[in-house]
Amino acid sequence: MHRPKTTARLLMHLRNADGIISGEQLSRNLGVSRTAVWKQVSLLRSEGYRIDAVPSQGYYLSGEPDQLDNGFIRAELESDCIIGCKIVCTGETGSTNTDAFLLAEQGACEGTVLIADRQTRGKGRLGRYWVSPGGINLYCSVILRPCIPPFEAPQLTFISAVAVARAVKMTTGIQPEIKWPNDLLLNGRKFAGLLNEMSAETDRVSFVILGIGVNINMQAEQFPADLRTPATSLLLETGRPIMRQKFIVCLLKQLDAEYARFLQYGFAPVREEWEGYCNASGREVLVDLGATRLQGKFAGLDYDGALLLRMPDNRNERILSGDVTIL
Repeated sequence: MHRPKTTARLLMHLRNADGIISGEQLSRNLGVSRTAVWKQVSLLRSEGYRIDAVPSQGYYLSGEPDQLDNGFIRAELESDCIIGCKIVCTGETGSTNTDAFLLAEQGACEGTVLIADRQTRGKGRLGRYWVSPGGINLYCSVILRPCIPPFEAPQLTFISAVAVARAVKMTTGIQPEIKWPNDLLLNGRKFAGLLNEMSAETDRVSFVILGIGVNINMQAEQFPADLRTPATSLLLETGRPIMRQKFIVCLLKQLDAEYARFLQYGFAPVREEWEGYCNASGREVLVDLGATRLQGKFAGLDYDGALLLRMPDNRNERILSGDVTIL
């Protein structure tokens, strides 16, 4: 959202105030008259912000609309961050991954984040559809340009998974589980999915798009009846609504930290943390490969992120793609 600079600064002061802040103080801070302060307060109220006026004391920000504000999100991130260096929010689009791919082809900088309030053609893994109603969830895509060979690009999916898991734990207190390769679960139900897409040459990655979808405030009746797996949301699991912008800020901070760690230390630390969230570690699983199925014990991740399946003859089978079911 783009708003006048004075209005944006007023909102910042209201957010940072420890309780009530006087109109006189706001007038001094903004370098405008008290009447101008009142006009900016009225403008913010028209956008859905709840600003209480306390007689003879001042103003108090008592509530905010759950809308996407690129200015607020960017201001809450570190000034030197990679992921989130540029935030693009849109009300509706077909797919943030499709938009991000086009922007990356046009030269968009690494760390650019696209966030949509609603998607009409949301993408899931293996050509599946990601249900994307407006005003309640997170649909975002991140452009990365790592100096890595193409075979290492799938490792970035695990970075996304760890960042989402951390953000959920930090904002709700609930620890989620990760299902290989790209689903996140709460109480056995899926609430988030990841979809990475890549453009590469023979020996190097041109760019990778990290697609992240998180069901934040979705109600049970909003899920379609034909879902392949049981679904849930942070609201359904916690019993309380979650402010999307605060969750987005937390997620982008964690994603930036994980990406920096990956660039410095490689995949090993990411793999270790991912395995701590994995719901199948050491358990008997069935892996559906499409044309065939394999059964064995989930033995962790290989050096490149492939699933290691311990077979009955005690050898490890490497799985690069498939659907895992715990037995």
